[in-house]
Amino acid sequence: MKMNRLDRWHHVMSHGDMKTLYDLLHPDCTFFSPVVHTPQQGREITYAYLQAANKALSDNFQYVREVIQDDQAVLEFTVMVDGIHVNGVDIITFDGDKIIEFKVMVRPLKAVNAVWNQMAMMLDERKNAS
Repeated sequence: MKMNRLDRWHHVMSHGDMKTLYDLLHPDCTFFSPVVHTPQQGREITYAYLQAANKALSDNFQYVREVIQDDQAVLEFTVMVDGIHVNGVDIITFDGDKIIEFKVMVRPLKAVNAVWNQMAMMLDERKNAS
């Protein structure tokens, strides 16, 4: 049975399946980070951010609500980062079977800072491994 696009996203998150993640991203995907003020353009940079987030935030990450309409999904999540309760949403826009836009919003401010620290470490590790 073929998984639909949102099921594929949940598979990525629950199994850390980075190949499926890469295949799920549209080549012209745009990523909006809660800590970087400019949109990040393209599959490669979006993949780098989402791969780092999956690694940095996977321990107790869980989606607690989904709102789906047409080609958009808003997925509310919670996670603990450095002892700080993080609440946020992933806003995903699909173009067919591919993610064309991915926006992350996080609250409160302490959580944004904690996520930024974790993401910076993961992205630095990725860069140094290249």
